[in-house]
Amino acid sequence: MPYVESQILVKGNPEEVYKIARDMEKFPEYMRDVEEVNVLEKNGSSTMTEWVTNIEGTPIIWTEEDKFDDENLKIQYKLIEGDLEKFEGEWNFLKKDTGCLVVLSVDYDFGMPSLTELIGPTLETKVRENSEMMLQGMKKKIEG
Repeated sequence: MPYVESQILVKGNPEEVYKIARDMEKFPEYMRDVEEVNVLEKNGSSTMTEWVTNIEGTPIIWTEEDKFDDENLKIQYKLIEGDLEKFEGEWNFLKKDTGCLVVLSVDYDFGMPSLTELIGPTLETKVRENSEMMLQGMKKKIEG
């Protein structure tokens, strides 16, 4: 399965950056490809969210379970249903001398082996670009 990991250094306290990332419903305000994030259910340290994104004119919609680890500043997510076969990973918020290193990992499968074989590198590039766009959006939100 394809796997992409992206990271960015943000001038901010890891706890504050994590808190902003937990507020997923506000992602559309500063992440251009994210059109909607709706919290469908909250249960202690986890949520069920519905995502509506638009990647170069193609809508991609899914529902995921998000698990929040406040102590370790980690968010794990996993596809429940949607346009993809597999979509899961995590956000990590690590303290660095100059701020917070945000690491976003994505493990995905579009569920179409023939398509993946033909345009797999292009799909990986799009997943990487989208991950980096999300991280840049978060950085801009925090740093102004």
